[in-house]
Amino acid sequence: MNELLKCTELTKSYGNVLALNKIDLTIEPGKVIGILGPNGSGKTTLIKLINGLLTPTSGSILVNGMTPGIETKKIVSYLPDNNFLMPWMTAEQIVELFCDFYEDFRPELAYEMLDRLGVPKNMRLKNLSKGNKEKVCLILIMSRNALLYVLDEPIAAVDPATRDYVISTIINNYNPDASVLISTHLISDIESVLDEAIFINRGHIMLHKTVDEIREEKGMSVDALFREVFKW
Repeated sequence: MNELLKCTELTKSYGNVLALNKIDLTIEPGKVIGILGPNGSGKTTLIKLINGLLTPTSGSILVNGMTPGIETKKIVSYLPDNNFLMPWMTAEQIVELFCDFYEDFRPELAYEMLDRLGVPKNMRLKNLSKGNKEKVCLILIMSRNALLYVLDEPIAAVDPATRDYVISTIINNYNPDASVLISTHLISDIESVLDEAIFINRGHIMLHKTVDEIREEKGMSVDALFREVFKW
C-alpha cells in the first residue's frame, strides 16, 4: 500500500517544550482524516512539519516518499488557520496568481465555486466579510489537483448555514487518489465525511482508527468519544 504520509518517531521541541514526542503515523491515499485534539495538543506543529514550515528535532517525516520541501509543495495544498490573502487584490486576481504559481490549479473550478458561494470576484479582498475571505481561501486550496490537502480549521469562521456546502466542496473537489487532513474543533460538523480519526494530545497520538472501528468498538460517535476522552 502506498504511503502518502509517513512519520517515524517524529519529535519537535521548542526549547524545553515538547510539542510532538516520537509519533509514528502512516496515512494512505484516498482518505478523509480528522486530526482532533484540544488546544496545545500538537496539531498545528504536525501540520507545519508536513508543509515544511518547521523541521523535526529528531525522527523523520516523508510526504509521498520525500522530505518536506520544494518538491512536496507541488503536491500538498495547505489551508492555514489564518488569512493568507493579499487585501488589495480581488478574488479574480488571486485566482490568476494561483494559476501562475501552481501547475495543478483549476481556475474553472475556482470560478464555479466563487459563483455558487456568492463571493464577489471583483471586490477587493479587504472589503469582503470575514466569512467570504475564508471561503476564498478554501476555494483556492481545493481548486488544486493535489495529492494531499491539509486544512487547518477550514469551517471555523463560516456561518452554520454555509458549512454543509463548504464540507461538500471539500469532499467533492479533491483528487480521489489524494487524502484530506482536516484539523478542527467542530467534529460533529465533519464526522459524516471522515474515513479515519486521529486523536492527539500533549504531543502523543492517542488513537488512530477508522470511524467505523470507533463506532463498533466504542459504541459511540467520534464526537462523543472525543468529549469523553478530553473532558475536564
